[in-house]
Amino acid sequence: MLTKRLSRERVAPGWGAHSTIGAAVRAAAEGTVVSVHPGDYKESLVLDRNVTVVAEKGPGTVRITASHGSAVTVHGGQVVLRDLTIASAAPSDAAILIRGGTPALHGCEITGRVEVTGDAVATLRDCDVHGAGGAAISLTGTSRTVLENCTVRSTGGDGVTADDEARVECTGTLIEDAGHRGAHLAGAARGRFTRCEVRGTGAAAVHAEGRSALVLRDCRLYDTGAQGLRLSGTAGRRAPAADGRERPRDAASAEEPDTSRSHAILLGRCEIFRTAGAGVLAEDEAAAVLDACHVHDTRQAGILVSGTGDLELDAVRVVDVADSGLAVTGGATVRVRRGVIARTAANGLYAAGEADIALSDHEFHDTTYTAVHLAGGARAALTECRIRDTPEYAVRVCERAEATLEETRIQDVGMTGVLVEGGDAVLRGCRVSRAQTALDLRTTHRPFVADCEIGDIAEIGIQVGPGGGAVIEGTRIERTGSTGVFLDTGSVVRIDGCTMTDVNGTGLYAGAGSRPRVRDLTVDRPARNGVFVAEKAAGLFEDCRISGAGYPAIYVEAEAVPLLRRCFVSGGDHDLVVCDGAEPVIEDCGSDGVRDAVLPQGGGATTSARTATAVRRSAKGGGSGTAIENEPAKVPEERLAELRAELDRLVGLDGVKHDVIGLTKLMRMVKVRQEAGLPPPPLSRHLVFAGNPGTGKTTVARLYGGFLHALGLLERGHLVEAGRSDLVGEYVGHTAPKTQAVFRRALGGVLFIDEAYSLVPHGQSNDFGQEVISTLVKLMEDHRDEVVVIVAGYPGEMRRLLASNAGLGSRFTRTLTFEDYDSAELVRIVRYHADQHEYECPKETVEALHRFFEELPRGEQFGNGRTARQVFQLMTERHALRISDDLTAEDPGDLTNLLPEDLPSVQAV
Repeated sequence: MLTKRLSRERVAPGWGAHSTIGAAVRAAAEGTVVSVHPGDYKESLVLDRNVTVVAEKGPGTVRITASHGSAVTVHGGQVVLRDLTIASAAPSDAAILIRGGTPALHGCEITGRVEVTGDAVATLRDCDVHGAGGAAISLTGTSRTVLENCTVRSTGGDGVTADDEARVECTGTLIEDAGHRGAHLAGAARGRFTRCEVRGTGAAAVHAEGRSALVLRDCRLYDTGAQGLRLSGTAGRRAPAADGRERPRDAASAEEPDTSRSHAILLGRCEIFRTAGAGVLAEDEAAAVLDACHVHDTRQAGILVSGTGDLELDAVRVVDVADSGLAVTGGATVRVRRGVIARTAANGLYAAGEADIALSDHEFHDTTYTAVHLAGGARAALTECRIRDTPEYAVRVCERAEATLEETRIQDVGMTGVLVEGGDAVLRGCRVSRAQTALDLRTTHRPFVADCEIGDIAEIGIQVGPGGGAVIEGTRIERTGSTGVFLDTGSVVRIDGCTMTDVNGTGLYAGAGSRPRVRDLTVDRPARNGVFVAEKAAGLFEDCRISGAGYPAIYVEAEAVPLLRRCFVSGGDHDLVVCDGAEPVIEDCGSDGVRDAVLPQGGGATTSARTATAVRRSAKGGGSGTAIENEPAKVPEERLAELRAELDRLVGLDGVKHDVIGLTKLMRMVKVRQEAGLPPPPLSRHLVFAGNPGTGKTTVARLYGGFLHALGLLERGHLVEAGRSDLVGEYVGHTAPKTQAVFRRALGGVLFIDEAYSLVPHGQSNDFGQEVISTLVKLMEDHRDEVVVIVAGYPGEMRRLLASNAGLGSRFTRTLTFEDYDSAELVRIVRYHADQHEYECPKETVEALHRFFEELPRGEQFGNGRTARQVFQLMTERHALRISDDLTAEDPGDLTNLLPEDLPSVQAV
């Protein structure tokens, strides 16, 4: 068998060898090995064929210094350079310029820049690159470069930079002492770094921007002059495929990325520490996944996400940082799973702007400030999380922010477990222990608390602030230093199926003017009262059980008018104390084993189903006398008359007015039957308002709520307006909580959904709007006596909406049709606004207005009443321009009279 031997050329002084490397290369055939004798060679090599150049005596023995330009330029071929020392002529020049071919460098020391461009494919193994004036390794075009076990150091600019569509794959490589960034990816470049270290950089250790993609596995980024990892532009965002669907961009080389990941930037098992800036900064529209990473000892936030950035954190630890562990601002989105944020010098999580955060199985502990602080319009959902050892709040919700906590445990908190001041919150299945106050709800929204456990609290279990609201269901409160549930002045709260045990104060305190609705409440062994109803408070207390109270079980202050129904007291000295001037209504209540009882013993009924009994007892005298009154509830006729007058003042809408008054009479009859103990007839209070924009639908909805409140059929009668954006979420699992939050705000009043047909867009059966409808149908059933829902929009579209869901259609059986305004009615609207603003419309102006509206097109842009208001505004502007040159006119009518010439052109409206 014949063995083919490679031809060899030798570079050395003396006979039989080439005196220069360039001469040997030029003489070499394809595949030749050029062996170079030790020495310094000042020349510029140009390589364009398959050739190997090797130092004959090993590393450090052959030095090639460029005579001009680059020391080595590769245009093509399978070039191999081994154990050479290569230097550029000047720090600004490239030591090695690779424009094509598939060159491989082994064990080389390179002083100056390595530049790879075009479609070249380059490999550097065990190489040392240093001393470049700018970037040490610069990659452009569609080139591909592999660095294995290399060192890139002491460069004036970036260590490794890739732009255009270049790809770089680094394994076991050290990048250190870069004047700017360690690694920089821009354009559509792609990089993969495995078991690499980047340290001692003047700016970020790694910066990916543009549309670049990046994977870092088992890497360490530390001792940086700015961030450890910086992501900007649209780096990491999903790229559209040829079929129009989104998929992750390939993160490096020819491999397909992990398609289970949603982004094309991935950090796995990386460590980021001792950074002058944030450990990780994701800004603009950048997106990334961090998996099992460790971020610590940063001088700013551990992880900062801004703009509309998008980050997924899985099993990430952020500890010992000099600011917040995770800060999210702007419209950024962050998903966090199975991680830890601890020992932060500020907050654990700080979120503001319109940030959207979801955390599951995550732990916060030992934060200097609040563990989770939400401000602006931020939204955060915590599922199965743990928060402990914070000197301030575990969760603080401010301004318009929203928090959802499910199965989350909070303990060892210096102040309040969850503080809601201005925003909204939902807590399900949570446990709060060892805090000053467990929950402090100071908001006009209605936070929802369900199936929670609260225990070992220094002061109050749940506090609802002045004028606030809340819905509390199935919650257990035990061992509090003060009140179990404290309802401040004027609050409106619904409590259902809750238990309080061993509270070292009053079980439930209903403050002055509050109106709670309490059902199925158990208060066991309170140190003071079981239920305390303060002056002028009202509300319903139904099926409540109080045992072993240290003070009177139920205490009613002066001018309070609560309804106590089927309440039972056992043990203690007093079951009920009623102050002079109070008028509680007692139905079917009793007590047992009470030393000084007022209520019938043994729980026997005190009244029939049709009669309310008022029991008064002086808190001062302690006597046993009672006064019984049979007094029907009073309907505030004055308020009904005011609402009727306001309805009558509306222009047009005769059919709507007739329907509203008819509904009011029907509801009044329902109220009278209820008071007489008779069952109400089957009736749906929910309505469809069908009509074009500007026909007064919102105004009538507000009046309808007022009528029902005046009749005592709605607790508050307020109006909550909502559109598609208020109800529909941005991702799976987001819609139902958004819808529930809006619905809670409407409890006791009217939920008005304008353009409701937008919840079921044409041809989009999988739209999140369908989830809104399903959620609404269930909520309307669960709270059928506590809220009225009105859906509004174009007549034809509303029919399509009701046909989209059988459950929805069955709950809206009555439609009020709002006709467009005719010209005379539009003139009346203009005159109404003129009167409100002290303008006059003479006869000729009225006639001109009528002609104007007759000529005005009634197309899609026509806004009915809104158009009339717009016309009035334009008239006042033209009037101001007309008289502005003569403001000293003696005739006061000049300041108030709107003339025909003040009318705008039809085209201007």
